[in-house]
Amino acid sequence: MNDLEEKGYLDIKVDSNIDFIKEINELKKQKNAIILAHYYQTGDIQDIADFIGDSLQLSQKAADNNADIILFAGVHFMAETAKMLSPQKKVLVPDLKAGCSLADSIKAEDFIKFKANYPNHVVVSYVNTTAKIKALSDVVCTSSNAIKIVESFSKDQKIIFTPDKNLGNYINSQTGRNMVIWDGACHVHEQFSLEKIIELKKQNPEAKIIAHPECKKPILIMSDFIGSTAALLDYISKDSAEKFIVATESGIIHQMQKNCPDKIFIPAPPIDSTCGCNDCNFMKLNTLKKIYIALKYEQPEILLSDEIIKKAVIPIRRMLEISGK
Repeated sequence: MNDLEEKGYLDIKVDSNIDFIKEINELKKQKNAIILAHYYQTGDIQDIADFIGDSLQLSQKAADNNADIILFAGVHFMAETAKMLSPQKKVLVPDLKAGCSLADSIKAEDFIKFKANYPNHVVVSYVNTTAKIKALSDVVCTSSNAIKIVESFSKDQKIIFTPDKNLGNYINSQTGRNMVIWDGACHVHEQFSLEKIIELKKQNPEAKIIAHPECKKPILIMSDFIGSTAALLDYISKDSAEKFIVATESGIIHQMQKNCPDKIFIPAPPIDSTCGCNDCNFMKLNTLKKIYIALKYEQPEILLSDEIIKKAVIPIRRMLEISGK
């Protein structure tokens, strides 16, 4: 790694008067680069992105584009997935420190031992995992297609689901399966306060509660709708309700407000927060300044060995194939 990569956050001096949006757009043209951004990014990053989506949509876009450079405004595992699907392209991230608590909850060496206890099981891995875990998997899924992926296996097929226990338990409840589930969780979705949400509902009885399936079971039970970030966005656009309590990372509200400016969206509060919202600290490490620097210097770059790419891309492509049917 060079100095810029080691720093990760690329904290170098730039002109304080620079128009980052203008410069980023110029750099994209010069270098035939595109910016892919997750819904959990800040609004200014979503607005400058060439494509915004959830994990499934971003994976599909990463596999099908004409750019020479992909800048991934998300977290590390997402950029790894883009690199595996487009190994010939240069994949950049604004900040190497933008990791994921869920992906960090499972180490390859531990999972190898875990798998050994369950012979004849196939492994379904949530996309929120490192390339090494994907390489140990039979198929990858996202929250958008998790049920479809699991149901693509016969009823008698034994399954290990990793690493999100909340999503795994939700899939079991919807499919009647009895998957073996790794004990991992997303720090954002684990932190929603049931008591505070109940109080919000009392204050806003007309509001519908919508939640991501990574939330704990009590939150899901009281929700009017459960779905991926893309599904939540679709739901609020079609539903007649005018007010929603949103139990997922608050970045999605930017798109909700753009799509439905006349509706009201209230972020579900976490257990402990001064702002009353629930943000992913890793997602929010990315900034326009870091995107500008990354495009200008073409660093930090996601680098994976040919061996890891060869192994890990197989379950990702299986997911895309099943999703496309």
